[in-house]
Order: sequence, then C-alpha cells, then structure tokens
Amino acid sequence: MRVTKKVGWAAGVAGVAGLAWMASGTTQSVVGPTLEPRQTTRTNAALPTVPVTPRMLLTPGEGPRPLTMPVEGIDPSTIHDTFDEMRGGDTRRHDALDILAARGTNVVATDDGTVKKLFTSVAGGLTVYQYDPDQRYCYYYAHLDAYAMGLHEGQILKRGDLIGYVGTTGNAPKDTPHLHFAVIKLDPDRRWWTGTAIDPYPLLYRPR
Repeated sequence: MRVTKKVGWAAGVAGVAGLAWMASGTTQSVVGPTLEPRQTTRTNAALPTVPVTPRMLLTPGEGPRPLTMPVEGIDPSTIHDTFDEMRGGDTRRHDALDILAARGTNVVATDDGTVKKLFTSVAGGLTVYQYDPDQRYCYYYAHLDAYAMGLHEGQILKRGDLIGYVGTTGNAPKDTPHLHFAVIKLDPDRRWWTGTAIDPYPLLYRPR
C-alpha cells in the first residue's frame, strides 16, 4: 500500500499538532482516514506488556543496522527525541520515540527480520515485536490501529514491508494518533519482553 499525497499532507499536520501537544501537555486533534481492523488480535494478559529496561548508550560501531523510518511519509528531519521524557506522573522514562502521523498511515518494517510476537496490551494496544536478522535487537511498534492483512508470528519481513497502521490503541491519547517505536538490545536468552533500551532517535533522524 502506497502513501498518497493526502496522507503525506495529513502527516505534516500531525507533526505540527504533536509539537503543540508535547509542549503544552495537552492533546490536539489529528484528522485522518479511519481504517477497519484487518486482523483479529489476541490478548495474553499474563505476559509483560512492554519492556522495562535500563538505557544503553551506543558507542561507534554498536547498535543495529541503519533503520528505515517506520512511518511512511514522515521526513526524518522533523522527528523529535522523546526517549528521556518522563511518563506516568514522572514515574518512568518513556524509553521510546513517538512518531506522530494521521490515523491509518502505513507503519512499515524498519529493518529486515522476523515477526516474533503479536501482542495486545492495556498500555501498548495492538503491538508488534520484530527481531532483526541476527536476533540481537528487537523493534517494538505500538498503538497500532490495525495489523496488515495476514501479518503473523514467524513471518519474514523485508525493510519497508507493511506491518500495520498508525492509531491510538492502548493508552495513547485518542485524538493524537502516533507510532510508539522502541529499539531493544536483547538479552542472551533473546526473550521478546526483556532487554536494554536504545534511543531510536539517532538511528532515524536525518538532517535536511
């Protein structure tokens, strides 16, 4: 599915609204195409919802391979680093990047790899955990409006493959659609719910 000029324009509007939202602490309305769910999801409340991790500071040569912007139509020079922002009444660090876009905007695989887990949680809503080809890093996509048709665990992904659509499921503000995107360095046991948080911002930001 290709992003149209209309979606690209809406993504720009979302970016402006998001700046106001982050600066003021209030939410702004972002209007975009609403899509019907494309796949039934499953819930497993007994498992952890999102990784709770220490931060890892990368040195030159460390980290995953260069990543593709996971939201189509977003200019990499316009994103803002929200990794160190405090959430939950200043009780926890965000440990992720919020990428604002119109509801229904395509979310694509940031790298080659495998769908490790499709998971529904109170906090993240519809989520995807993707491992990189070496199973050293996990990419976490949350608050999805819907999964791509046919997406399943074990699926082999190529960089840029459609995995879902921007939404507000979980605890996201309902009038501020965005992708919550995290990068986790996996522990030696390679469990999808644990690891060390890496700031995605320097991996995605590109100056004009």
